[in-house]
Amino acid sequence: MNVLLINGSPHAHGCTDAALREVAGALNADGIETTIYHIGPKPVGGCVGCGGCAKAGRCVFGGPPADVLPLAEQADGFVFGAPVHYATAAAGMLGFLHRLAYSAGGRVLRRKPAAVVTSARRAGTTTALEAMEKVPQILEMPLISGTYWPMVHGGNAEQAALDEEGMQIMRSVGHNMAWILRCIEAGRAAGINPPAGEPPIRTNFIR
Repeated sequence: MNVLLINGSPHAHGCTDAALREVAGALNADGIETTIYHIGPKPVGGCVGCGGCAKAGRCVFGGPPADVLPLAEQADGFVFGAPVHYATAAAGMLGFLHRLAYSAGGRVLRRKPAAVVTSARRAGTTTALEAMEKVPQILEMPLISGTYWPMVHGGNAEQAALDEEGMQIMRSVGHNMAWILRCIEAGRAAGINPPAGEPPIRTNFIR
C-alpha cells in the first residue's frame, strides 16, 4: 500500500515538509510505502469552471493538478499539507486541490482515506485545516485524525522539528492512516464493499 503526501508549500524543505516527513516516517514504520509530491514554487491558479476536464480526464491547464495523476491513481491514501498564508491555507495548495478534485477527484480520490496537516509560525492553522478539509468531505474520503488538530508551529523546518507536540500529532496521523488502510484491506478481503450510493440530486433554493 502507498500513501501520497502532497507538499502544498512553495518551499520544498520548509515546515510543511518537516510535518509530512514525520507522518511518512510513522507510515513507513507500519509497513506503508510513501511518496511525497511537492507542487513547486510556481503559482497554481484555481479552477475556472471551463469544463474541459470532462473530456480530457485531467485539468486542461496542466501543471501539478495534471502532473500528479499517475501518482494519485496508484495511491491508497492521501495526506494534504500546506502552510498558513494570510490566515488560511496557501493559495497554491487550494488551487491545486480544487483543480485536482474537480478534474479527476471522482476517479482518483473518491473514498480513499485522507488527512490534512498544516504549519504556521503562529496562527491561522484551524482556518487552513477547514479550507483543505472541504475536498475530502465532498469526495467521501474518510478523514484521518490525530491526537490533536494536525498542525505544527515554527518559522522554518528546524523550528518545526522542535515542536514536540506537533510532531507527535503528525506521528499519530500516520499511525491512524496505516490502521485505517489495514482495516479497509481486511474488509475488502472479507467481502465488505463500499455502499452503492445514490444517483446525484442537485438542487438550489429558488422556488
